[in-house]
Amino acid sequence: METMETLYEDLCAAAGREKVKRDALLKRYTTFRIGGPADILVNVSDTASLVRVMTVLLEHDAPYFMIGRGSNLVFADGGFRGTVVRSCEGTGSEGFRIVSDNEEEAVVYGFAGSTLSSLSSYACDNELTGLEFASGIPGSIGGGVLMNAGAYGGELSQCVIKSTYLDLSGDRPLEGQLEGEAQKFGYRDSAYQHNGFIVTGAFFRLGKGRAREEIASKMRELNARRRDKQPLEFPSAGSAFKRPPGDFAGRLIEASGLKGFRIGGAQVSEKHCGFIVNRGGATAEDVKAVINAVRERVFADSGVMLEPEIKFAKER
Repeated sequence: METMETLYEDLCAAAGREKVKRDALLKRYTTFRIGGPADILVNVSDTASLVRVMTVLLEHDAPYFMIGRGSNLVFADGGFRGTVVRSCEGTGSEGFRIVSDNEEEAVVYGFAGSTLSSLSSYACDNELTGLEFASGIPGSIGGGVLMNAGAYGGELSQCVIKSTYLDLSGDRPLEGQLEGEAQKFGYRDSAYQHNGFIVTGAFFRLGKGRAREEIASKMRELNARRRDKQPLEFPSAGSAFKRPPGDFAGRLIEASGLKGFRIGGAQVSEKHCGFIVNRGGATAEDVKAVINAVRERVFADSGVMLEPEIKFAKER
């Protein structure tokens, strides 16, 4: 208990007492609205604070879990025994800033905790194009870079030219960056899914030549398509499965007669079978059970083994 209290006080000194919470219910910090309490939750909104917080955790050799907007994540029903570090919307120069600019394009920096939707709005306000597809993606920049988020024919790899990170493999955090092909972007994949680094920010090359209203109109069009096609009225983690080669997960699931299939509070969406939604009171085990049942049925019917896109955090 003394060790936990010391850790709590050290984290308060690193991040500010108002940024640190005890026994925080994690379901409040994920889009699926599932998960029990974390021993400690720390909110950070700039790289310097993140470095201080991670330094404390390394000094205490304390278990931790890093999150952004929690948009493709499910925490255990028992929560997380350790510290959850939550990267939040950046402020000032740690939010968004234009770092270079010419007649044809500009490069914009965004802090990892800032949302892709707010970055898209910032780009629109500055008449910069290339991020319209991301305007309705609920995740953060850090999570988006981690999984090369995309929608409607666009993905972050098309505009992210460089990303910054923390390497926590030693006895203190080390800052670094990956540029260009070193980020190893693939379909819902990047180097960060394999190297263990924490994304702290990214640089986006965006184009000029379109008026603000034209960009905003495209964003409204794509968001209207989302509302029409996706079950946004229920909590979810977005697409539950990666797209199989040459097909669509939703089509395969519907073809197997699983539209509306439900276990507990977790259900295959009746609006879009590629989504699993929380109809109320869903647990992590409910979601796992639905995923496993869907994969088994689809494989039996089509020979395709769907790969989950939802990540599950262990309770520890």
